Amino acid sequence: MNVTPRTLADLAKGSLVKKKAALIEALTGQFEEHHARLLRVLLATVDHLTAQIQELDRLIAHTLEEVTTPRDAGAGPSAGGVNARVLAEKLDAVPGIGPATAQIILAEIGADMSRFPTPEHLVSWAKLCPRTIQSGAKNTTGPAGQGNPWLKGALGEAANAAARTDTFLGARYRRIVKRRGHAKALVAVARSILVITWHLINDPDAFYQELGADWHQRHLNPARKTRDLVRQLQALGHQVTLEPVSA
Repeated sequence: MNVTPRTLADLAKGSLVKKKAALIEALTGQFEEHHARLLRVLLATVDHLTAQIQELDRLIAHTLEEVTTPRDAGAGPSAGGVNARVLAEKLDAVPGIGPATAQIILAEIGADMSRFPTPEHLVSWAKLCPRTIQSGAKNTTGPAGQGNPWLKGALGEAANAAARTDTFLGARYRRIVKRRGHAKALVAVARSILVITWHLINDPDAFYQELGADWHQRHLNPARKTRDLVRQLQALGHQVTLEPVSA
C-alpha cells in the first residue's frame, strides 16, 4: 500500500481538517516505510482495545438487563423489582451523569437501597459528608475520608460536568464556590447528586425533575437576601442604613 502525505492528511478530523495543507507539508519527506509499519502496529492495537471495550460494553448491558432491585415487601418503595437498565436511564437524566457514570454508580452502590435507610446513610458511607472531630467541648471539622475511590471518582466527574451547566446543580456550585472554593463546591454538588441518586433508586416511581438555575432566588428568604446584600455593600466600603418602605 502506497501511503502518501495527502492520504494521511485526508484522515484528519476535527479542527485539523482546516489544516490539510500544513499537514501535507509537515508529512512530506518525513513519513517513510518504517513509519508506516509502526503506524500499522499502533492501529492494530487500537482496533484490539476497541474490540475489547465493545465486548465489555455488551457484557455490562447484559448484566443491567438481568439485575433488578429486590422484591422484599419490607424494603420500602424499592420493593418493586425495577430493572437496573431502567435505573441507569433514570440516573442518566441527572445533569453531569452520563450512561457510563450511571453504570459505575450502580456497580458501586448496587440497586438495593435497603442497606441505606436514608440518603444521609449513603452519603456517610461514600465519605462525602464533613467529619466532626470532638475534643472536650470543642468541635472541629476534618477530612471526610477516602471512601470508595471508583464511586468518588465517578461522582467527581459528574459534579465537574454539572457545575458547567445552567441547572439547579450548576447554580448550587456557583453559589458555594464564591465562599468555599472550587474543591468544596464540587464535593457539595457530588453530595447532592448522590442524594438524588438515592431517591431515584429507592423509589421506582421517582424521576429527575429539573428545578432550574433560579430556584434559590425564587425560594430565598427575604430577610436572608437582605442580609446578604447588606453584607456585600459593607464589604465594598459602604455604610448601609435600612428604612421600612412607607405604605
